[in-house]
Amino acid sequence: MIACDAHMHTRFSEDSDASVHSMLDAAVNKGMQAVCITDHLDKDFPETPDFPAGAFMFDLDEYFSRLTQLKTEYQKKLEVRIGVEIGLQPHLGEYYKELTEKYPFDFVIGSIHLIHGQDPYYRGFFEGRSDEEAYHEAFQVAIENLKKINSFDSLGHLDYVVRYGAHQAEEYSYRKYAEEIDEILKHLISHGKGLEMNMAGMKYGLGFPNPHPDVIRRYKELGGEIVTIGADAHRPEHVAFDYEQAGEILAGCGFSYYAEFHGRKPVFQRIV
Repeated sequence: MIACDAHMHTRFSEDSDASVHSMLDAAVNKGMQAVCITDHLDKDFPETPDFPAGAFMFDLDEYFSRLTQLKTEYQKKLEVRIGVEIGLQPHLGEYYKELTEKYPFDFVIGSIHLIHGQDPYYRGFFEGRSDEEAYHEAFQVAIENLKKINSFDSLGHLDYVVRYGAHQAEEYSYRKYAEEIDEILKHLISHGKGLEMNMAGMKYGLGFPNPHPDVIRRYKELGGEIVTIGADAHRPEHVAFDYEQAGEILAGCGFSYYAEFHGRKPVFQRIV
């Protein structure tokens, strides 16, 4: 069993209305031993049909104050860690370096929600391009971001774009994008970064986590050791989503352990 959900959102994230209590209670009910709250901090996120420009920012002092209180409140039931999910854009390298050095996060997820300023969550991103073209562009942008930003511990949902393609995985496989994906994975490994297995891919109907198990398996083949696991829950019912399968999937990729982060350092746990 995987006993830690290391990717979840609360009311501190603009796209969640879940109280922190409700998310922690759900984790306890799911049998989790630890969680890491990783609310969205996506500087310079543009205006979208759902959110105003700059919506994915919040008061980090208030965040740490509130979550530190809850660490104490839940200490007999659940280990609560404090993390953040930063939205990578190439011009934000120095900003995120200063921010992650200022605050004592346990875990920092680096995720790419914008591809040349557009979130593929919205259909407009795919106008005038095929899924294949969009996926190539997304992986190329990921490479560009990794060259500019080093202030994270694990790369979140590497193939996020596939969730929203017109035909989702019909135009997607590791082999089809191997050149770009290998460059991403080799960069992570050479810089001591983890790769997230994000179980929300199951929720979005892909039939696999993000990234695809073939990508996780390739990370292992190339020498990668740090795989973090999170459900990317924005509501209590999605905490530890499909965790019954998580350990089996990771073991099938050649891993006998997964990583949790505490104080920005990986702690390896055997898959039970």
